[in-house]
Amino acid sequence: MTEPWTWPQVILILGLALVGFMIFIGITSTVVEYRKVKVGADQVDDLRTLVQRYEQLAEKTLDAQQRTAVDVAELRSRAASIEQILRTVD
Repeated sequence: MTEPWTWPQVILILGLALVGFMIFIGITSTVVEYRKVKVGADQVDDLRTLVQRYEQLAEKTLDAQQRTAVDVAELRSRAASIEQILRTVD
């Protein structure tokens, strides 16, 4: 037959269980925090990529607007010269 545990043994076992549980909680919280930081870093990288793509798009759009403005100015000058020719014909 087994002997019943004494109070010091019970307190020691409960204390060790508590220490083990605290270590488990510490490890778990560290892993969770690490994953949060990693996800945050991934989001920052994604945002940087998005900003770079936006800046490239803005540059391309500005270039296209400038080319369009040049084309429109050329068309206006051609239209003005055609009007001038038509006025002299009348």
